[in-house]
Order: sequence, then structure tokens, then C-alpha cells
Amino acid sequence: MNAFIEVNNLKKYFKTPGGMLHAVDNISFKIQKGETLGVVGESGCGKSTLGRTLIHLLKNTDGQIKFDGEDITNVSGKRLKELRKDMQIVFQDPFSSLNPRMTVSQIIGEPMIVSNMYKDNKTIAKKVSELMDTVGIADRLVNSYPHELDGGRRQRVGIARTLALEPKFIVCDEPVSALDVSIQAQVLNLMQDLQEERDLTYLFITHDLSVVKHISDNILVMYLGNMVEYASADKLFENQYHPYTQALLSAIPIAKIGHKRKRILLTGEISSPINPKPGCRFAMRCKYAKDRCHQVQPEMIEIKDNHHVACHYVKEINGIE
Repeated sequence: MNAFIEVNNLKKYFKTPGGMLHAVDNISFKIQKGETLGVVGESGCGKSTLGRTLIHLLKNTDGQIKFDGEDITNVSGKRLKELRKDMQIVFQDPFSSLNPRMTVSQIIGEPMIVSNMYKDNKTIAKKVSELMDTVGIADRLVNSYPHELDGGRRQRVGIARTLALEPKFIVCDEPVSALDVSIQAQVLNLMQDLQEERDLTYLFITHDLSVVKHISDNILVMYLGNMVEYASADKLFENQYHPYTQALLSAIPIAKIGHKRKRILLTGEISSPINPKPGCRFAMRCKYAKDRCHQVQPEMIEIKDNHHVACHYVKEINGIE
């Protein structure tokens, strides 16, 4: 079965005064149609850059991107414009991603006008009304401006705009991190309902591990541009084999009085992603690191069925035969 999204050895480097910043380095994964891949890691690990490179908001440095069996790595011009309809993004900040000078109806309708999907205003107005109803925005807000809405409604406007061209694949770049906890649940449930109704495929970027468990089929853990662990959501939360993933999951708060959870506190300095030295980028903070870790970059290996880890000593650390 061919994957809907297939990424092979994707790289995205940025030129800086200090050298080349390796934001995304040798990332490979597959997403099946209708599934969600969660991408987690600390701020600055390259999650958002990965998502934006996938949908060609950023040009990749190297590697391959396949969409529904088609190699779209180097598409441009007319074909890229056509792909924009199929690949969309929901941005993190629902305020800065919306034009403050446009009303709700104008924001949602703009993609239809730009893409020439519908030519008459009456049809566009009808589609805008349908999308507002789909994402749960009251008709009375049709002429409201972003500053007149709360965060949850603003993000719903952003989601409606994303759905305007009826995309097949959506990059969700921390879509609930700027919202109150109570609103987060509503927006997450909305996105799951939309996925089921429209057979959408998601790349869901977040730093909140409780959120990623709720919505993801598979999870990819990133550290300074590299993959460190990749598995199904159930398997990852059942067993974490990479020291970094173990530390991340130990930080998830548990709402239980008197519960004592052993936190794994990481010490040491964070390596620079600019002209990174050979070896594992997590070695400076890993208590299990040995000389080899500072000299040789570990490769992703399959520890158990569809559970991949990039660590030289993963079997020794976890007592795996």
C-alpha cells in the first residue's frame, strides 16, 4: 500500500553569519491516507520548518517529497499553484495569521477568489456560510474583524480558511498552543471530526505530549533537526526507548493528588544546530553517552515492530536482547 505522504532524507538548511543552520536533517517518514502523524520536540527542534518545507512554503535543501504517489520535490509554477489547493496549513497564532483589515467572510472567501475556484460572489458567499457552520462560527459574526473575536473563534476562522479549497493534506502547526485549555479540547475535537468527515490527512506539530497522544496515529520525535524516535502513538506511550523521549514523557503532568512521578531532568548544554559536529546531537545532555556518541551519528534502527530509534546503545539502556 503506497503512502499518501512519503518523505525521504529531507533536509532544510539556512545560511547564517555563523555557518549553515541544520533545521531539518535527514528526516524520513510516511503518512497513510486519513491518518495523523504527530511531530513533537522542544522549541527550535525544526518541527515547524519541517511542516512548511513539506507544503513548499520553504524550499528544501535536499531529499524527496512525494504526495499521493507524485514526486513534488521540485514542482513550481502552475503545478505548485494546483498543489496549493490540496496542501494547506493551520498556523499557530490565530491572531497574527489573520488579516486585521479583513472581515471573517473576506478571510474565508479569499482563497476561493485567488484560486478562481468560484467566479460569482453569490456562490462564494454561500460557501463561506457553509464553512462557518462547519467550524462552528455563528452567522452573526460574518462581518466581524479578527480583533473582535476570542482566540478560539479566531482559530476556527483560520481552520475555515484552510478548508476553503477542500484540501487533502493539512499541516497543523501547533494549532491549539495559543488557546485556553477548555478551548483546546473543542478545537481538537473539531479537527478530528473534520478529518473523519472529509478523509483528511494531518501532520500535527505540537510540544504538548498529552495533545499529540489524543489525536495522532503515529508520532515522530525530533531533536535539533534529527529524528530520534518514531512509532505508533500507543507503542510510544507504552514504551519509550530513546533517552530524550523518556525525558519528554516524564514531564507530562498527571492530574492526581498525591501522585509522585519520577521526572528525568536533563543537564548539560544544548548542541548548536549551526555547522553541527559529528555524532549524536543529544550526546551533550545524555547520561548514557560514550565516546562513540560524540563521534558517530546514530542511524534509525527498528527495535520492535514499526518502532524505530536513533541511539547507539538503545538495547543496552533498555535491557533489550
